[in-house]
Amino acid sequence: MPRQFVRCPPDPTFTAGFRRIRDQLDVPASFSDEVLQAAVDAVAAGPRIPPGSHDAVIDARHIDLMAIDPHGSTDLDQAFSARRHADGFTVFYAIADVAALVMPGSVIDSEARQRGLTLYSPDLRTSLHPESINEDGASLLEGRDRRALLWTIRLDDHGEIIDARLERADVRNRRQLSYRRAQTEVATAPPDSPLALLEEIGRLRQAREAERGAVSLDLPDQEVVRRADGSFELIYDESLPIENWNAQISLLTGIAASRIMLAGGAGLLRTLPEPDPRTVGRLRRTARALGVGWADHVSYAERIGRLSPDTPERAAMLSQAASGLRGAGYVAFRDHEPPTHPRHSAIASTYAHVTAPLRRLCDRFANEILLAQCADRAAPTWAVEALEELPSLMGAAKSRDRNLERALVDYVEAVMLAPRVGESFTAVVTDVDSRRDRGRIQLRDPAVVARLPADGLKLGAEVTVVLEGSDPDERRVEFSLA
Repeated sequence: MPRQFVRCPPDPTFTAGFRRIRDQLDVPASFSDEVLQAAVDAVAAGPRIPPGSHDAVIDARHIDLMAIDPHGSTDLDQAFSARRHADGFTVFYAIADVAALVMPGSVIDSEARQRGLTLYSPDLRTSLHPESINEDGASLLEGRDRRALLWTIRLDDHGEIIDARLERADVRNRRQLSYRRAQTEVATAPPDSPLALLEEIGRLRQAREAERGAVSLDLPDQEVVRRADGSFELIYDESLPIENWNAQISLLTGIAASRIMLAGGAGLLRTLPEPDPRTVGRLRRTARALGVGWADHVSYAERIGRLSPDTPERAAMLSQAASGLRGAGYVAFRDHEPPTHPRHSAIASTYAHVTAPLRRLCDRFANEILLAQCADRAAPTWAVEALEELPSLMGAAKSRDRNLERALVDYVEAVMLAPRVGESFTAVVTDVDSRRDRGRIQLRDPAVVARLPADGLKLGAEVTVVLEGSDPDERRVEFSLA
């Protein structure tokens, strides 16, 4: 499922609760001294060619790369550039070369396998690797020469992939922009500049995405804002268009990577089954209850793809729609025996995770296999052998990530509702499970999902509920029918 971030202003009420949640879920608080020192030593020694990897490194520092990330980011996985041709475009996408600093079998590698992912809390980032690697030695920081993995992807004038290759390269990121700064600058960017081409290519890829029947879910973040009187309010924060164009480049790269893997006979795919009919039916009822139009002949992918979180009702609908994207996993294959079900239904294509090695364990191994396939060489043994355990390692890491995300959201909602015990709220019934005597309601404002006993509930009905209790420590809210 897509992530639903929650952002909060610095406040002891929230930070103390977040710390308790991380302790309860065994989120690592730090790295051992041994791992920290090994990371410092690796960065000091400089980038190396991993064992068994092709030793060719091209000089690509002439490419005008830029990175677009959330404000203040220092763990930069990607940098982008593009050029226009008479018949299309060339996309250059530099990816942090973590394998040049994290050797297989090292204590850093072992720790990363245990963590699997960088975990995000509103007040803290729990990184996959020590800071000296994630935010310095491997990060594609502005103005620094860095070893990277450089994708060169040729597109036709409609944005379809013609060919793609991956090479190890030395690069330099010329500019780092926040999303908001990039969105401001794109309006006046020269027509053939990388920023202008990002918008053009991003829009083309969005059009191709819609043609494939993909589900583009613009899931809004929840944000706690402080009112003038010092109290807090929970709102949804809509993403900027440039965030979606930037994401299209990552999706483009993952699609190209999956095709190379399948042709090369080995790799790791990110997969997702089609949403089941019961879930789609429940979402249609939710849409009707929230007053969000959804014609019978319009598919799940088509309706959700056109939905913007510009009202509380639509934002709530998008959050509910994420339930149609459950069941994602990783499937490894080798020896030219492709998986039985290789597709990712939301992307409507095969797809691989390869663009975030600073934050995701599997990307480091997948990229080494891709480098070998693009060079028509045998992949390193350590990377191929890891394929067997990567799906379970990533599955466990994703489970921890979801548990943390859900706990953080539940806690923030409980804190926000605690002063409103006894108040009445308008809600809609989005699900009723009589066998379990359990129903689900969606409050209109704030957009909180809660459960009620099934008795007396009718699917799609608008109801008035009373907040009977809110316990932030237990991360639980309790409602009753008025």
